[in-house]
Amino acid sequence: MIEIMDTTLRDGEQTSGVSFAGQEKLSIARVLLEDLGVDRIEIASARISEGEFKSVKKVTDWAKEHGFLRKIEVLGFVDGFNSLNWMNEAGCKVLNLLCKGSENHCLYQLKKTPVEHVADIKKVLANAREMDIDVNIYLEDWSNGMRNSMDYVFFVVDNLKDESIIKRIMLPDTLGVLNPNETGDFCNRMLDRYPTLHFDFHAHNDYDLAVANTMKAVEAGIQGIHVTINGLGERAGNAPLSSVVAVLHDQLKIKTKIDESKMNSVSRLVESYAGVRIPANKPVIGDYVFTQVAGIHADGDNKKNLYYNDLLPERFGRERLYALGKNSGKASILKNLQQLGIELDDEMMKKVTQRVIELGDKKELISLDELPYIVSDVVNNDEDNKVIRILNYSLTVSSGLRPMASVKAEIYGVEYQETASGDGQYNALSKALYKMYKKLGKDTPELLDYQVVIPPGGKTDAIVQTIITWQFKDKVFKTRGLDGDQTVSALKATEKMLNIIEKPS
Repeated sequence: MIEIMDTTLRDGEQTSGVSFAGQEKLSIARVLLEDLGVDRIEIASARISEGEFKSVKKVTDWAKEHGFLRKIEVLGFVDGFNSLNWMNEAGCKVLNLLCKGSENHCLYQLKKTPVEHVADIKKVLANAREMDIDVNIYLEDWSNGMRNSMDYVFFVVDNLKDESIIKRIMLPDTLGVLNPNETGDFCNRMLDRYPTLHFDFHAHNDYDLAVANTMKAVEAGIQGIHVTINGLGERAGNAPLSSVVAVLHDQLKIKTKIDESKMNSVSRLVESYAGVRIPANKPVIGDYVFTQVAGIHADGDNKKNLYYNDLLPERFGRERLYALGKNSGKASILKNLQQLGIELDDEMMKKVTQRVIELGDKKELISLDELPYIVSDVVNNDEDNKVIRILNYSLTVSSGLRPMASVKAEIYGVEYQETASGDGQYNALSKALYKMYKKLGKDTPELLDYQVVIPPGGKTDAIVQTIITWQFKDKVFKTRGLDGDQTVSALKATEKMLNIIEKPS
């Protein structure tokens, strides 16, 4: 079983613009350990700020009470007692000690020799032993160390491998430079040389290879891996927990303690706290990843789940959806109607399909909430028996001027055209239509009420249903129009009204 360490609260917080408040850190820590089931969490860097100290103290107080204290880790530095004292006051019991994993970092950042650096590390280890604090070693820039100064990496580990206080040696691809072949090779070299040590692998995603590199590290025999929720992290981020877990479970058939059904809810919680949106096409947790768009895919699913893979949405607390838009076919619409409990005959299905495609040309996708409105519009729209049709229209809106509308309509096979101005776009359109009727000597109804309805969950491009209440002579009735544009939906409702009063039976 692979050990999973989540570093959302430390490395993930290095995402530009992300800073978790104390209560947010506690909330995320609780769901990671109690609900999601990660093995360990890294929650902060030592000596950052007074606010960070208070946040860490809040988490460690909770962790101590609930038996998670040794699963809470903090990044610290080779600085004698400084980081250790900070951690001790905050109630922490596990130090992730940031050491130099490449000779360049040792020589040019620390300006020390490898011998001096190892000596400083051992002093911190001795201090930690006195304070009953466990230590994991981060070999910062290990990937470049293995590329350019492998002997240096081995020198450091050779001198630390017998320190019993060290629980894990963590191998970070700090700058995200590795590819899967290098990852596998470098991890194998570490494991072959030090078969009794516990190694973690820590990936960054600069080349979009974090998940692939993590997979290769596990294949090599690495015992622990580091992830963040939603792939948060500096620059291009870290390996996202959701994708890594899916790869481990499905591709490598390796078990973890992660409860897959909680991944989506935890991802959404972190999204809300971080203020960083999850890309809609992000594997496992994106809005669109369990949505079939092409009609042929829905058809295949209807027949024998031909377009399913092992990433079943139910595993992750999600459900499979069938997008409605210009690429929809009868099968996509049928899947959505089944979900709504609506049954239509073949002829009506054809009409609804055509209407969905027509509306899909005007917007990206049609939501499930909007489908009943479309069905209602089609069922109550007798297109074949219209005696009045609005053929064309043109609207002009200018600053400081009244809206203008030109309308061409066909009335009993004869075309008419009129132009009018009004207090709004729809007012101008209706006045142009009424001018036609006045010239023809026809009566027009009185508009009693005008209601605009957007389906639940509708966004700025939502389909609009306009419901207009009319009075014609002694009869009061309603008509409805549906479109992606409010004025056009009102015009469609008006066209329905004109056909009703022409054929009152």
